[in-house]
Amino acid sequence: MTERPTTLGDLIAAGYAPKTVKDEVRDNLIAKLKKGENVFPGILGYEKTVLPALQNAILARHDIVLLGLRGQAKTRLLRALVNLLDEEIPVIAGSELNESPFAPFSAYGRRMAASAGNDLPVAWLKRAARYREKLATPDVTIADLIGDVDPVKAATLKKTFADEDVIHYGIVPRTNRGIFAINELPDLQPRIQVGLLNILEERDLQIRGFPLRIPLDILMVFSANPEDYTNRGNIITPLKDRIASQILTHYPVDAKTASAITDQEAWTDRETAGLTVLLGDEVKLLVEEIAFVARKSELVDQSSGVSARLSIAARELLVSNLERRALSTGESVVAPRLVDLFAALPAITGKVEMVFEGEQQGAEIVAKKLIGDAVKALFEAKFPPVEGPRTRAESRRRPRSGELDEDDLSGPTTLERAEGRRTAAAATAATPGPYEEIVSAFADERKIVLSDATPFSEHLRTLESVKGLSDFVLKHARPRDHYERAFLMELVLEGLVQNLRIGREDLDSTLTYAELAKFNLMRSRG
Repeated sequence: MTERPTTLGDLIAAGYAPKTVKDEVRDNLIAKLKKGENVFPGILGYEKTVLPALQNAILARHDIVLLGLRGQAKTRLLRALVNLLDEEIPVIAGSELNESPFAPFSAYGRRMAASAGNDLPVAWLKRAARYREKLATPDVTIADLIGDVDPVKAATLKKTFADEDVIHYGIVPRTNRGIFAINELPDLQPRIQVGLLNILEERDLQIRGFPLRIPLDILMVFSANPEDYTNRGNIITPLKDRIASQILTHYPVDAKTASAITDQEAWTDRETAGLTVLLGDEVKLLVEEIAFVARKSELVDQSSGVSARLSIAARELLVSNLERRALSTGESVVAPRLVDLFAALPAITGKVEMVFEGEQQGAEIVAKKLIGDAVKALFEAKFPPVEGPRTRAESRRRPRSGELDEDDLSGPTTLERAEGRRTAAAATAATPGPYEEIVSAFADERKIVLSDATPFSEHLRTLESVKGLSDFVLKHARPRDHYERAFLMELVLEGLVQNLRIGREDLDSTLTYAELAKFNLMRSRG
């Protein structure tokens, strides 16, 4: 292996040609595109939208801001830019500003170059050390970003405040010849944003009115939420004008892509001795559907977004619940049940910001409604439609503010129906339909109880006790095994609940299914 040059003279002899950071990133992107390489590995769902725009900005040598809601991989994209830097570059040994040996500009660099000439010592800076980022917070100062006069240096070196050597440089100049990122740019105070204007346009900076100007070779990148999301601040107009490319990010457009992202990010491949967790594609898509439903819900504040972290955390909690059941029952193979979705509530309630109506209903009730809507969507995609007891006009009626929708998966109240519905349900039952045998199985106060704690054999036996349920699933679906068959049977029961054909009560991680007419609106009596 050829030894790296160690002096300026060695660099010249080796024919090393320095280039700016933006040219370096551009050239490396071109090389990767020619080879057909994946320029941004691990970034999914942006192949036809964000990534082409980002590549165009790099080819144009632009500074960049990624604008989007939380959980849209903005920071990951910014950090991925480091892979477009050279593996290492030469710098003046000992320079805190990563100066090029070909163009020293600091007092230290100029002194070294003047005294050493072509023997100027060279160090090599790796690409990982050339990327730095700062989270914008209201307490960030100009000194943090740009620099300030250091009185300790002045006293130690016995120099006046007018001497360049007493300057303490901030994080931006210390990232010279690299990529500097600021996350959540609107949180930066306007007067601090003003301090970035010269860097973006003139590529230099001044500190405390010093006459010296430090030329910076730097690629500036930013992330920000839309201005209408936060009251904490805005990006000032002159700064937006100087950031050449503004790229909009977005959430995955389909559940399959979202599931692939969660596959990549969630910690589900756990090495629990002697335990196999079966997590089928349908269950994965169901978890993703919860986030998709939340992004359309009128109870959720859409301006704040619903992060992809919701699905990641929900799937991890789901797997944990399966682990916990297997460890308590002694089973070596465990598969998800619908009742297991309640274990994901902590991942939902903490990541969904609600509008006033949602806050009135409560975080847990809204979360259960989101789960219920997701389950209903999966049911309608797999099985025939249910003719419910309500008329079509009634089924379209939206709940008033503060009123729970009848299709909510929201606790005991979902089982408590008005006495007047008994007549409607009985009238509907008189018309034969694909679900009549299953609905009839709950007549005469018949009920079943499902739990997330029972062994699978007992769980399956309880479901099979519902006349016609297993045959219905086998007729309309093709389950791969008993575990999937049991899950689909639960899905049918929940679909009937959502369409008001049977009732359900959830309490302490158990679900009780029974005849709809059995339940009254206890709230009206309370």
